[in-house]
Amino acid sequence: MSLTDVRAFLKTETPAAWLARANDQLPTLLIDHAHCEKKAAATAMSLMYRFPERHELQHQLSRLAREELRHFEQVLELMQARDVVYGSLSPARYAAGLRAHTRKPEQEFLVDVLIIGAYIEARSCERFAALAEVVNDEELATYYRFLLRSESRHFRNYLGLAQQYAEGDIGERISVFGDWEAELISAPDERYRFHSGVPI
Repeated sequence: MSLTDVRAFLKTETPAAWLARANDQLPTLLIDHAHCEKKAAATAMSLMYRFPERHELQHQLSRLAREELRHFEQVLELMQARDVVYGSLSPARYAAGLRAHTRKPEQEFLVDVLIIGAYIEARSCERFAALAEVVNDEELATYYRFLLRSESRHFRNYLGLAQQYAEGDIGERISVFGDWEAELISAPDERYRFHSGVPI
C-alpha cells in the first residue's frame, strides 16, 4: 500500500498545530519514538505468545518484531549523535485510548488488537511523512522518509491479519476504531508525544 492508501485509511491528518511544535520538541520526539519502536516489538511478541496456533500471525509478527527492534537501535544511534539521553517518558494517551475499546472474547480481542495495530502503523507512517517535510534536521528527515515503506507494510500486515482471523466483515469495526483514532489525534492534549493530539 502507498502513502495515499494510508492517508485514505485514516479519518484525519496530523494537525498543523502538532507539526508546528516539532522542531522545538525533537528530543522528546526522539525519546518517544524509541519507546514506540520498542513497544511495537513487545506488542507483536505478546500476540505471538497469546496466539501460538495462528501460523500466519507467528510468521508475520516475528519479522515485524525484529524490524521494530532494529528501528529502535537506529533511533538510539540518532539520539546518541545528538546528545539526547534515552530515559523514561510518560506515554501518550493514544494507544491506551484505542485499547480501551477492545472486546473481551478472545476472537474479538484478537481482531480488535490487530485493527489497532493497523491504525498505529498507519498513523506512524502518515506522521513520519509529515515530519519529514518540516523538521530542520535533514538527517532526521531522510530517516523518516526511509521508515515510510516499513510502516506502510506493517499497516498492511496488521490489517490483512485482522481480515484473515475475523469471522465476518470487519468494515464496521475498522470504521469505529477510525472514529476513535481521529478523536485522539484531533482533541487537545496536555502531553506532546509522537502520537499525541493537538498541543495545549
